[in-house]
Amino acid sequence: MNYEYPAYQSLTPADREAPHRMRRLRDLGLGESPDPEFDEFAQKLAQITGAPYAMVNFISEDRQYFAGLYTPPAARTSTPEVAAAGQPGRVMPRDHGYCPHVVVRRKALVLDDVCDYPRFAGNPVVDEIGIRSYLGAPLIDHTDMALGTICVVDTEPRPWGRRGLETIKSLAAELTTRISQRTGR
Repeated sequence: MNYEYPAYQSLTPADREAPHRMRRLRDLGLGESPDPEFDEFAQKLAQITGAPYAMVNFISEDRQYFAGLYTPPAARTSTPEVAAAGQPGRVMPRDHGYCPHVVVRRKALVLDDVCDYPRFAGNPVVDEIGIRSYLGAPLIDHTDMALGTICVVDTEPRPWGRRGLETIKSLAAELTTRISQRTGR
């Protein structure tokens, strides 16, 4: 017998809420362009956690959009939509990274070393960007819709621990409240 395996097999979970989320994001005017407030929030995430990369991420049916993005100064490019080689940009396919898992699970996700988890070790961000650790939480609004995530990542394994989990959940709640206040919806 001869078995052929694709070079990368997506393990990204099905997202049945995506069409409803897209309508909600459009109603709120979110997820289609960079937002200075979200960039500032991503910088705050990076400072609090000590991570080199931080994002405020809104997820559609086929892509992720980082409306808030913080990268180390040396990694920044002149065009924020396009990443420098080996660096995250504003747009990423839905099957890259870990945020789609957080949105579907509706729970925070702590990966001290993504390589310790076969399901996550084969994700394209490991090889393309060198991501080794992830900490993210969903942004669940007052309508009980998971709009997206906040997350931090590092190219080195990190022991995020309970403190990291509590921090990311608390910051997700803070940003969700700010989104509600600014949109009034």
